[in-house]
Amino acid sequence: MYRNTISRNILTAETPSPRGDGRHVLVVDNDPGVTDLLATALELAGYRVGTAGTGTEGMAGIARHSFDLVLWDAALPDLASLARNRRTAPADRPPLLFLTTCDSLRCLVPELGWVGEDYVTKPVRIAEVLARAQVLLRARSPQPEGMPCYGDLVLDDATCQARRGPRQLDLTPAEYRLLGHLLANAERVLSKEQISRHVWGEYRANPAIEKLVSRLRHKVDQEQPALIHTRRGFGYWLGCPTR
Repeated sequence: MYRNTISRNILTAETPSPRGDGRHVLVVDNDPGVTDLLATALELAGYRVGTAGTGTEGMAGIARHSFDLVLWDAALPDLASLARNRRTAPADRPPLLFLTTCDSLRCLVPELGWVGEDYVTKPVRIAEVLARAQVLLRARSPQPEGMPCYGDLVLDDATCQARRGPRQLDLTPAEYRLLGHLLANAERVLSKEQISRHVWGEYRANPAIEKLVSRLRHKVDQEQPALIHTRRGFGYWLGCPTR
């Protein structure tokens, strides 16, 4: 009861409503306090949770069950074995969210870089864990065939409509053209001149572009993580930075 009371308070104060949709998560950590906190918070957020106290147990769990996501303590001595398994595992292996201390981060970073991997630092913040989990799970989710998309952002060019998750975006024609251009060049910085000529077919002064981007960002980024970003002095880009 004490554990559930604390975790409910944390979840209510820092995170949106449950959104796990019954997906299966494995927490691998040798600290019972951390495992207990994460398991309860994830359950309250709508996930089904399994736990393991050692890397060996974690690897066995991954082999026996189909998990949608694995939270793995990067301080466990089994990290080298996990790294070898990641190189030989099938493409449908679950994404990994590493739990690491700031002191250990320099040892973990060389291991990162595989698709479907991210990290959070200890002491863990429940809101950050849930947000990172959502990013990894969105990247894994199938999108409607033939529709341009990035994570939960989808454009339907047949109807000239866009949505973020279940929410429909009420875009003007200029906003839709801008979003389509950013999406087609996801994770690339577009200059104001490039944006202006694509949206209006001519160059327009900076204030017009800045107002258009501001309106679009207000409509798109009501959910986390934010997708539209400014690279000062260069332009704008669409994507989800890892940090």
